[in-house]
Amino acid sequence: MAGGGAGLAKRLGTLLSGLLECGVFCGVIFGWASLVFVLKDLNYFRDLCQPTNTSHNQTSQTGCGEQDEQFSLVFTIGSFMNNFMTFPMGFIFDRFGTATARLIAITLYTGGTLLVAFSTPELAVLLFPAMSMLSVGGILLILTNMQVGNLFGKYRSIIITLYNGAFDSSSATFLIVKVLYGHGLSLKAMFLFMAACSAWHLLRTLFLMPCTRIPYPLPPGYNYGLRCPGHSKSYRTYEEKRRPEVAGPEETPLEGSAPRGALGALADLRASVLSLVVTVVQCVLFSICAAVPVLPVQFATFMLQVLSRSFLYGGNAAFLAIAFPPQHFGKLYGLAMALSALVALLQYPCIALVRGPLHGDPFYVNLGLIAVVLVAFVSPVVVARECRRRAKELGAAGTPLAAPPGAETPTEMPH
Repeated sequence: MAGGGAGLAKRLGTLLSGLLECGVFCGVIFGWASLVFVLKDLNYFRDLCQPTNTSHNQTSQTGCGEQDEQFSLVFTIGSFMNNFMTFPMGFIFDRFGTATARLIAITLYTGGTLLVAFSTPELAVLLFPAMSMLSVGGILLILTNMQVGNLFGKYRSIIITLYNGAFDSSSATFLIVKVLYGHGLSLKAMFLFMAACSAWHLLRTLFLMPCTRIPYPLPPGYNYGLRCPGHSKSYRTYEEKRRPEVAGPEETPLEGSAPRGALGALADLRASVLSLVVTVVQCVLFSICAAVPVLPVQFATFMLQVLSRSFLYGGNAAFLAIAFPPQHFGKLYGLAMALSALVALLQYPCIALVRGPLHGDPFYVNLGLIAVVLVAFVSPVVVARECRRRAKELGAAGTPLAAPPGAETPTEMPH
């Protein structure tokens, strides 16, 4: 970039290192089943099991109901915290910026790994705060990473989706822990190594991430990290240096006179309509396949679940980045995740309904869920109507709508 800003090599380094960070550390809680195998072998929560007539080896392999319930409770609390705590963490990110949010995330993540490392079967209760801290720290790390898409202009939606996909892929970390445990490595050594990897997160925070936020579109000569004291290394410094009479792209209303870089925002919003439609279609197909009591159909159900989850989380983050000002991204993304955590709690009354009044038949519950998912088609319709409204307003303001959508936003508006 011109003017001493961050070059392509630095931006690519930020992108690739962020993918590694999200793909290895951020969503490890979702690989919990692999870690449970190790914890059972180490006799965590074994004291809850009642003695039986079976041999010790057989009991060690199968476990007991009370032990399984404790492991399930650890995961339930951790996964709930993963979504619900995104809301307050989003406020912290928006209010105090990237550096502060990442330092909190690194502290939580390091604390969680150390708790697991120094836990024992007698101190198995430490798993409860440990998994919650790993979950909250991980979701805060990915929250700070999704702004990296702003460094790559029109490709930012793709990059945000990549980061969400990497977040899901990090569930394989505990699978690697399980494999290494089978080859003789101790649980303590592996989690101490994960704690030491916090130095990697800290180095990224200092040299490859901004102090506050990465603005969109990027100002001229934008740079970030510690070694850019003479340039606009944060959104705030750029706002302070900008002339008062020059309105930014996020502060310019669509009513009345509108700048041409508004065209880029409108093009991005139009492109999101197709993504929303595809996401809802996948969710509907998933719900239908899940309701079919035929075993071969469930192979399609699992594939659609993976695809729809990627589109759902990645598309949600990309849409929020496109449709709303970046200074509110953390709060909005956190609100969406918190609502998803609350909705996930409805699975318990649904299960009680199936086991009780419906006598084990989930047909009507599945039918009701399909009907609820169909309501989501309202979302792309509303966005499409908003696009038409904005296009009319831009046309009335004299903005040539035929301009290429990738045109750069001018740094100064014509008087």
